[in-house]
Formats: sequence, structure tokens, C-alpha cells
Amino acid sequence: MSEHVAEIVWKRETESFAYDHYNRAHLWRFDGGVEVPGSASPLYRGDETRVDPEEAFVAALSSCHMLTFLAIAARKRLVVDAYGDRAVGRMEKNAQGKLAI
Repeated sequence: MSEHVAEIVWKRETESFAYDHYNRAHLWRFDGGVEVPGSASPLYRGDETRVDPEEAFVAALSSCHMLTFLAIAARKRLVVDAYGDRAVGRMEKNAQGKLAI
């Protein structure tokens, strides 16, 4: 059906590669030239000014939901003037003790 490509670029900026020392900042590159500064969540020593994978996952799900809603409304000839969502995802341990969203 379709192929989606994301290029992830990271380079070590610290002398030490110990867990507590290495940088989490990286770059996401998408088709069309869009670049998004990414990082780990601040809970995992990431940079809070960058998008972390968990935030991006929640945003992607919310965006898909909105686009589906708009497509259905348009096909039903309903006019939508605005749409807003505040999506929330929680990462916590599941029944098996593994982190899950």
C-alpha cells in the first residue's frame, strides 16, 4: 500500500559512553526534508526541549484519528471548521512487568 521512511541520526557528544553520560539528542529526518529534533524522555536523561518517541507515538495516533474523522465527515458531506485534541498516553509496566504505552 505505502512505504514510510524515517532516518534517525545520532552522534556521541560525550567522552564517556556510560549510561549516565551519553547524550540522547538525535535527529529525525522525513521525506520532504522535514527534520525533527528528538531525544529520550526527560525521565530517561533526555532533553525536554526535543520530542521523545513516546510523545511522537501519542501525536501520531491522535493525528491518524483526526485525519480519519475528517475523511469520514467530508465523504458524508459534513463541514468541519476546526478540530482540537489533547491526546494523553501513559507509559507504565504491564501485567508482565514490561513498560508499555
